[in-house]
Amino acid sequence: MTSEAGPPLWEILEGEGPLIAAAIHDGHEVRNQVARLLSVSEADRLREEDPHTGAWARLADSCVVARRSRFEVDLNRPRERAVYITPEDSWGLEVWREPPCSEVIEQSLYEYDAFYARMEALFQARVERWGRFVVLDLHSYNHRRSGPGGAPADPQTNPDVNIGTGTMNRERWGSLVDRFMDDLRAFSLLGRKLDVRENVKFKGGHFAAWTHERFPQSGCVIAIEFKKVFMDEWSGIADLERVRGIGGAVRSTFPGILAGLGQL
Repeated sequence: MTSEAGPPLWEILEGEGPLIAAAIHDGHEVRNQVARLLSVSEADRLREEDPHTGAWARLADSCVVARRSRFEVDLNRPRERAVYITPEDSWGLEVWREPPCSEVIEQSLYEYDAFYARMEALFQARVERWGRFVVLDLHSYNHRRSGPGGAPADPQTNPDVNIGTGTMNRERWGSLVDRFMDDLRAFSLLGRKLDVRENVKFKGGHFAAWTHERFPQSGCVIAIEFKKVFMDEWSGIADLERVRGIGGAVRSTFPGILAGLGQL
């Protein structure tokens, strides 16, 4: 799906509380200026995006959801790497029919800068109102990279939920993170408990690192990667019962987060 200018890069639903959920890889659309140059297929794009994370983010009182694809601009990478150029930037995929011109790149980076300026304002408002805030940075990850008929990746190194805390001050936020993981483990997803572990597969990306640098004492970003057990990552077909179940798991953590913030 494309449009000449594209939809807004992100949407914000801004509630009152100190908890914000973000789905910055949920988007799939690209602006026409980008679409004309892309060689990567929609199916390949979708496989590396994080569909359904936006629905989970919208369960929170406040949420930030990306509308456009990470293949246009990746909001979870440093600015100098936010536009994929080579296959090494993009899981071996050949993204472009021809290299994007400076105008295309500059427009993407202009919007990247606008996103981070908006996040700074949003987070600062939470600090002024509550003194601190928590962001649930929602993502998903592939575990059948050997192909549609391939075996799933080893569950020993690919938990159902990877919690990334590599850029946060664990001493300050550890009790809140521990409660969050315990609440996820306690949730029954269609009759089974989730395997929730910390920093096994991912330690968090640029969005978390940037927030912790800007708000070292007041901002806590928990980077959450759900293994794509809720969908066929090759066809893009989702198991909607599992999608809703994971949404319930995310929502089950909200009371503990708010209680943990109140105890800091």
